Amino acid sequence: MPAPSSTRSHRRRVTDPFGYDPDFHERARPWFEFFYRRYWRVHSEGLEQVPLSGAALIIGNHSGGLPLDAAMIATAVDLEHPTHRLVRFLYDRFVTDMPLLGDAYDRLGAAPASYRNAYRLLQAGALVGIFPEGVAGVAKGIGQRYRVQRFHTGFIRLSVSLQVPIIPVAVVGAEETYPVIGKWTRLGPLKEILNVPYIPITPLFPLFGVLGAVPLPTKWHIRFGPPIQPDPALRAARRQTAARLAERVRRRIQAMLHEMLAARESLF
Repeated sequence: MPAPSSTRSHRRRVTDPFGYDPDFHERARPWFEFFYRRYWRVHSEGLEQVPLSGAALIIGNHSGGLPLDAAMIATAVDLEHPTHRLVRFLYDRFVTDMPLLGDAYDRLGAAPASYRNAYRLLQAGALVGIFPEGVAGVAKGIGQRYRVQRFHTGFIRLSVSLQVPIIPVAVVGAEETYPVIGKWTRLGPLKEILNVPYIPITPLFPLFGVLGAVPLPTKWHIRFGPPIQPDPALRAARRQTAARLAERVRRRIQAMLHEMLAARESLF
């Protein structure tokens, strides 16, 4: 585990409006490091593309049934970036009311997804992580793996209005941790208890019960691409322009995925 830096020491003294708890994060770090280095054996490249300080948007493909990709992207930056920056990922609103999960997300540095929350974090100089595919990214079946779904445009408006760079990120390996072959939507009372739109069905879950919910130990590859700088002339960009720019970023990430998959030697 890398030695604590002055950046980390500074974070412990900050009171965070979104509930980030540096001490909780410090206690959880060994678990994330285990999954990053030992379980999924993550190979990360391009971390030099992430700015040493200041606001930026981390935009990636979303996959795997559960948001494990967010955890590993954040861990890559936390462990291997020169200034060990905290990535503030935004999570879907349904997570907020899930037992324990929403609180844990907040304490680890995440925040409920909204334009206002993202704006506030970026104004404060944070690294903000967004999956513009939304739930469609994690809900797609195994037959659609690594096919990046349509991007929502909010991140483009944030980038242009605040003039912050977009760092495209591609993740290979997460799709196969929970290969979704179906979705259980008739949850009955469970829907109110868990507050989830569906439960993913995989080759192992729910067939093997709790053991089937253990993610598969696939080999992961994370690539951070060169920053995409916003054009100041687009501050008053129309919706069509934002959609076109979002599609350009989506295609950039899709091209990165194609290249990484072509070079992939083994699933495990």
